Amino acid sequence: MFSGLSALVIDGVDEDAGSLAVRASTPPGPVVCPGCAAQTGRVHGYFHRQIADMPVGGRRVLIRLRARRMRCPSLECPRQTFREQLAGVIERYQRRTVRLTRQVGGVVRELAGRAGSRVLAGFGVALSRQTALRALLKLPLPASATPRVIGVDDFALRKRQRYATVIVNAENGERVDVLADRRAETLETWLREHTDVEVVCRDGSGAYAEAIRRALPDAVQVGDRWHIWHNLAEAVIKEVAAHSSCWGKTGPPPREGIQAQTTRERWQQVHDLLDVGVGLLECARRLNLALNTVKRYARIGEPERLVRAPKYRPTLVDPYREHLRRRREVDPAVPVQHLFAEIKQLGYLGSLNLLYRYITQGRVESDRPAISPRRLARYLLTRPDRLKDHQRERLDAAVAACPEMTALAGLVGDFAALLAPTAGNDMRLTGWIDQARAEDLPHLHAFTRGLELDRHAVNAALTYSFHNGRTEGINTRRR
Repeated sequence: MFSGLSALVIDGVDEDAGSLAVRASTPPGPVVCPGCAAQTGRVHGYFHRQIADMPVGGRRVLIRLRARRMRCPSLECPRQTFREQLAGVIERYQRRTVRLTRQVGGVVRELAGRAGSRVLAGFGVALSRQTALRALLKLPLPASATPRVIGVDDFALRKRQRYATVIVNAENGERVDVLADRRAETLETWLREHTDVEVVCRDGSGAYAEAIRRALPDAVQVGDRWHIWHNLAEAVIKEVAAHSSCWGKTGPPPREGIQAQTTRERWQQVHDLLDVGVGLLECARRLNLALNTVKRYARIGEPERLVRAPKYRPTLVDPYREHLRRRREVDPAVPVQHLFAEIKQLGYLGSLNLLYRYITQGRVESDRPAISPRRLARYLLTRPDRLKDHQRERLDAAVAACPEMTALAGLVGDFAALLAPTAGNDMRLTGWIDQARAEDLPHLHAFTRGLELDRHAVNAALTYSFHNGRTEGINTRRR
């Protein structure tokens, strides 16, 4: 029952209500001074300690220990007196025996605070959740070998204020380490101490890429396929918006407003200055425009590509569009008040003003409701077998509206096929980039330039099966 207390002298056992009190003392004999390592048997005095031990039969066990304070025989020792310690039974400054501490650590390692406290109470160990957490924090971290493949990503400790870096075993998802910041020097120092790393998965961070190149020049850097696809999606959204004047004709007819007129005037002003040799920065100063705005106008060859299709939100009139269309086909001059009264009887809850705007915008005669550039881009980026019939019809009509949209749809499908890691995808990517640059798609050209800046990591992402998804998953769970 008390085999773990063999180093003590058991003087007796008292049974209280729900607990056992073990009276014990330290064995006689000399002990070693912790200050000078000299042996001494001179007793200066005695002290008492009460220590919790492993429960017996679901009942708490308390050890009431009588220990000695010894006097050191060496006059040069900084310790004139000291308390004798029982290594392996009771640690210094602890209120629990070593074996009970070991059991508590095993439980809280799996269950942490509240749950660990409840489970230990069922075994007869009284422990608060705060004490359970402190016991968990005292446990040493398990020693583990440096993984061959790691994932690196940053996360916010305080958004826009303080960031850290998490390093994960990319093969099994285990966290390896957390660095105090996301600077390249910090990651470089860690990598120089772990030279067994062969593959590093990361996002498009230039700081991480430079740290890996300096610390482990022979390591393979693998870009994150999700971020590559996300960057392509952003470029596709901009291209779809740039050609909204073409595919927008397949929905409601575009209406010329003040914004469209201003866009055409600015485009003409920018190109008039460029034709006489004025630089981009000087154009921005003369026209009082942002430099990026001037660059955007300069890239476009005709102002119609800058005019956006109208963006209509779903309204309360949409369910009654077919009824309105039939009535206006029979009687094009039917008053709006009559239509308002008819759909009110059918359950319309909106106002007359909303119905009037709906009709004047041309949404009744449209073959299909208007669609935003972002939604159309989402259709374009979705696998064709996952689109519904009406979505596929809407996408086919928009893609066929202009040659640029047709080329964009083909390029998106070809790049999606490259995201399945296969040997030779790096050569296929070169062909894809050449094909994309041959089309009049400036936003896609910017995407290809980004690929070239990090080409080695992109090639590895398209040919190796490694990815940074487990690192991103840990950051997502953490939020």
